[in-house]
Amino acid sequence: MARKANTDGAGAGTPGRLKQIAQTYKMTRQVDSKVGLVVAGVGIVVFGVLLAVGFAIGHPLYAGILGFVLAFLAMAIVFGRRAERAAFGQMEGQPGAAAAVLENVRGWTVTPAVAMNRNQDVVHRAVGKAGIVLVGEGNPNRLRGLLAAEKKRMARTVADAPVHDFVVGEGEGEVPLKKLRTRLMKLPRVLPGAQVTAVNDRLRALGDLMSNMPVPKGPMGTRPPRGKMR
Repeated sequence: MARKANTDGAGAGTPGRLKQIAQTYKMTRQVDSKVGLVVAGVGIVVFGVLLAVGFAIGHPLYAGILGFVLAFLAMAIVFGRRAERAAFGQMEGQPGAAAAVLENVRGWTVTPAVAMNRNQDVVHRAVGKAGIVLVGEGNPNRLRGLLAAEKKRMARTVADAPVHDFVVGEGEGEVPLKKLRTRLMKLPRVLPGAQVTAVNDRLRALGDLMSNMPVPKGPMGTRPPRGKMR
């Protein structure tokens, strides 16, 4: 019975994966209309080159099999990169885009919107082995104050952890959204796992924007206020 259940589960996963790939392709094609031609062209070129080499050395069958495998791999890599570029293109300029990118980077604990102002400029926080990273979205001039205030708020609590800050954008000194993940991964890992956990715990105790917002205590009343009926 257990073997049958495992087989059914594996079979159910394949259509779901194919459906996900199809959805990704449709999304990518809306932004990048040539994605199909480019991916197919890469596959044909790789397969054709290896097959030609196979005929030249007298082993077309083996070269053809190798060419098919490498062509499929090359197509997957090219498609993945173009799909990622298309996704960033759709996300760019949207509120919370940087938080979405951060949450898809492994090894980091992300807290969106730890600071925000009335102009909707926002600061997100990520904690990992490289320390604390503050990522700002919005007007760069206004974000300087938000980032400085957030650093000051954390200073006494996590003084032993390095703090990095980035502003997402296309201007000078800013980090483009599509390069945010790469920038994060290039930071030097200086904290052991136990210290990362301790920093996360201290920051959690410090609170964030959402937990510090005043919320009325007790259940909301459903009856109208008392008064004279006329």
